Amino acid sequence: MTLYTTIDSPLGELLLVGEESATAKGGTALASLSVPGQKGGAAIQDGWRRSPEAFTEILSQLRSYFDGEVTHFDIEYVSAGTEFQRRVWQALESVPYGTTTTYGRLAERIGAPRAALRAVGAAIGANPLLIVRPCHRVIGADGSLTGYAGGLPCKQQLLLHEGVRQAA
Repeated sequence: MTLYTTIDSPLGELLLVGEESATAKGGTALASLSVPGQKGGAAIQDGWRRSPEAFTEILSQLRSYFDGEVTHFDIEYVSAGTEFQRRVWQALESVPYGTTTTYGRLAERIGAPRAALRAVGAAIGANPLLIVRPCHRVIGADGSLTGYAGGLPCKQQLLLHEGVRQAA
C-alpha cells in the first residue's frame, strides 16, 4: 500500500511517499521526497493513505537535519530506477554533508566516460529522493549552481544550510 505524509520545513511543505516494508525502521520504505514546485515531483493520488505515524523515523531524521543535528540519513528506500540511475544515486549518497562535487567527478566515480555527462545529469534529475539523496551537492565544473528539480533557490538554501557558501 502506498502511504504519504507531509512535513513543514524551511523549504516549505515536503511530501513524503512510501511503501509498507517489514524491514524498514518504522515499517515504511521511502519512495519519494518532493519539495514544493518540484519538476516531476510526486502528487497525492487516489488510493494513497495518509499515515504520518508510518514515517515517524524519517520525519525525525528530517527534523534533525533541518535543526543541524544530522548530516546523514539512515533510512530504507524503495528500490527504483535503472541500473545506471542506481549507480549514480549511490554515488550521490557518498558526497559528504557540507561539500560539493561536479557532474564530471560523479561520472568518474561510477566509471562513466566524459561523454556520459548528460546521462549522469539526467539520472540526477530523476532522483525521487531530494534532500535525503543529496543531489543538491552537485554543481557545475565552474562552481556554478546548475539544474535542480526543486529549483535553484531551493538548492542554494540547502547548500547554505550545510555551510557551503555558493553564489547563485
